[in-house]
Amino acid sequence: MATNFLSTANPFLLSSSSSSSSSSSSSVTSTHVHYHPIKCTAKRELSLCKAALSPTLTKRSMSISFFTSFMLSLTGKNANAAILEADDDEELLEKVKRDRKKRLEKQGVISSSRQETGYLQDLVYKLSAVGQALDKNDLPTAGSVLGGSTDTDWVQRANIAFNKLSSNPEEKTEVDTFNSSLASLISSVSKNDVESSKLAFVSSATAFEKWTSMTGLAAQLKGL
Repeated sequence: MATNFLSTANPFLLSSSSSSSSSSSSSVTSTHVHYHPIKCTAKRELSLCKAALSPTLTKRSMSISFFTSFMLSLTGKNANAAILEADDDEELLEKVKRDRKKRLEKQGVISSSRQETGYLQDLVYKLSAVGQALDKNDLPTAGSVLGGSTDTDWVQRANIAFNKLSSNPEEKTEVDTFNSSLASLISSVSKNDVESSKLAFVSSATAFEKWTSMTGLAAQLKGL
């Protein structure tokens, strides 16, 4: 109790004196005791407070530093992402411009190629007639439409159109596939091989349809 009280009281100087007397003689004994409990206690508490607060402040400072660094890193990442997105948008815009320019150039070539478009329209009619004949297993009719070889006029004219209107390797690849399949079709029909004729016809027709889609001619031709 006394210790608690001393630790919470205001600074003070405590003096105590005691006297004793007897009937025969008198003697005075004075004892002065000086205490400074508060000063000692205050210093101790201050040290304890510093010890207690220092880790807390350190952790808080570390937390603030970590949070600041984290936010700065995010800001940097967002900035970098924005730059990359801007570059992507610019590249996409340039690609759109190039594609549009190519389409306009292609449309100009098609518009100025009426004769070649006519050759291709004749090719569509020939393939349609051959397909109908093969559907009925009528190889003689299919053979009469195709002719005996790839040197026939309609095949040669079709290739003139192919060469003029093909502008990239992919389109030229489809042309090669068409010609190869057409040669197989003519050969199979001449041999009266129905199954091989049908397979070769599907291959040639598919290659031609792909080519017209690539070149933008699909909308210009009837019967596709």
